[in-house]
Amino acid sequence: MKSIYILFFWILFSCSSVRVFTDHDSGVDFSKYKTYAYFKPGIDKVEISDLDKRRILKAIDFQLLGKSMMKSEIPDLLISINTTAKEKIYINNMNYGFWGWNPWFWGPNFNSISSKTEGTLYIDLIDAKTKQLVWQGKGKGGISEYMKNRDEQIGSFVAEILQNYPPEVEM
Repeated sequence: MKSIYILFFWILFSCSSVRVFTDHDSGVDFSKYKTYAYFKPGIDKVEISDLDKRRILKAIDFQLLGKSMMKSEIPDLLISINTTAKEKIYINNMNYGFWGWNPWFWGPNFNSISSKTEGTLYIDLIDAKTKQLVWQGKGKGGISEYMKNRDEQIGSFVAEILQNYPPEVEM
């Protein structure tokens, strides 16, 4: 029975491919923000393909529309994005050494090496009047330039991040 619970939690956490962190200025009334526009200078600096930029912006539009926010020429919020990527290398050493079982004792080591790229997407919401950062969402997860269904994958990534916007009112 215990192994069933372990298997369930392993499946649950392995399917959760995006880890999300959000932060906000607790002194800001987020209910006043009804419109937004993209902060072009910030978005132009992002070093990803223009196709992926458009996918991210389209996903942000979709999520914010669901939160009753509209694009505007005179916005309440400016939205900027940033990305980072880090290659992680995993080494699985199969040599059980002197105290463990090894049929060759001093024989060959069986190592497997694999790598995975972990990407981070930052979504910054900036008050258009004060030019101060008021909310930031960060999502980390495995990425691949060869992944299928890029629109869907990026949409899910953005949805996970913006799920926490607007922040709950603290009392």
